[in-house]
Amino acid sequence: MAYAKGKDSLGPASKGQRRNKIVHVFTEGRVTEPQYIEIVRDRAGANGIEVRIANESAPGSQRKPITLVEAAAQLMRDETRAAKKAKLTKEFWPEVWCLFDRDQHQQISDAFKMAKEAGVQIAFSHPCFELWRLLHHKPANGTFGGVCGEAVKLLPFANSPVNIKSVLPEQIPKGSFAVAKKRAQEINAQHPTHKAKDLRDPYTDVYKFVEKGLGITAY
Repeated sequence: MAYAKGKDSLGPASKGQRRNKIVHVFTEGRVTEPQYIEIVRDRAGANGIEVRIANESAPGSQRKPITLVEAAAQLMRDETRAAKKAKLTKEFWPEVWCLFDRDQHQQISDAFKMAKEAGVQIAFSHPCFELWRLLHHKPANGTFGGVCGEAVKLLPFANSPVNIKSVLPEQIPKGSFAVAKKRAQEINAQHPTHKAKDLRDPYTDVYKFVEKGLGITAY
């Protein structure tokens, strides 16, 4: 089940007409996150949600969190306007998500603020997306000091740089979503709710994107 190109438009639809819900996704990574999305969607099967990688061809300079959110906010405005014009029922209005990491990025708090104001949803990992991948295999204990490499070296397939950048089906054990989600919730619960997300180390809420954005509850 390949994901659709991000350039496709919403398209016309008559009032009340049933259709797949469209979810547009902006990813910080050019390879890792899109491959993960494709693998878990293939495994979970069709569910009435069409996923479009909105920035598939974007260069690295346009993949910083604040830049992702700026583009996502504009797309959200455009697609909402199109949905209203097409008189779609709200259950079929498109969603726009951004997936990005803490890493050493600047303006993270600004990106969160802008996304909230625009109705764009965020899946965030600190220090990086590899934490979410790790939780499919083992718990994460203690802080990573904001260093992605500290999470990467714990991956069972970390012996090759190629195995890190690319996501292979065998790197995601079947039936592992529930345990990864539980481990993520446990590490997230260590942080007080008033603490800014960009200061929570470790932290990941990618499972929310999987459930709410992709409509998948098990894989």
